[in-house]
Amino acid sequence: MIKSFKQTFLSLDLQSPRWSSTEIMANDYELRQYERAKWVSTIIRGETQKEAMHQGFWKLFHYIQGKNEKEIKIDMTVPVTCLIRSGCADFKVSFFVPFEHQDSPPQPTDSNVFVEERKAAAIFVRSFGGFASPEKYAEEAEVLARILKNRGQPFHEDFFYTAGYDSPFKLFNRHNEVWYFKK
Repeated sequence: MIKSFKQTFLSLDLQSPRWSSTEIMANDYELRQYERAKWVSTIIRGETQKEAMHQGFWKLFHYIQGKNEKEIKIDMTVPVTCLIRSGCADFKVSFFVPFEHQDSPPQPTDSNVFVEERKAAAIFVRSFGGFASPEKYAEEAEVLARILKNRGQPFHEDFFYTAGYDSPFKLFNRHNEVWYFKK
């Protein structure tokens, strides 16, 4: 499995959900319009965000490695997202379902993993580099929320997503994001 893990994560051509940029505000944020898409997800309860990401990632990694009804391997995609809700100890970790499986994704065999469809949405995105910790994601989300409030942009303040794009083996030029959904 280690070889498979490294092969998956060292790939340079990973699919991601389709979106178009509708507004870029210097280095502060970007407003993107994401298309409707299916994601495979799991909810981890009562753990720290870091531990939830770890547990959630591996549950979903097993799904793409064949722990699904068709017992097929599915390509890794980006980003890996995590839903963070204010005052909640539940974390939803998700992988984007590759385009070739969007119409009919294999159903998970793990009862704690599920396929969901996310509606098309306008999302405010703030990007940053380096290795992202839960504290760094929270800090960047606070910065984005403050900027959006100052500019009078309506957004859902009670939750945000973290989005990680890089394997743990990538040391430089890392890309991370925080997302707030536009109202």
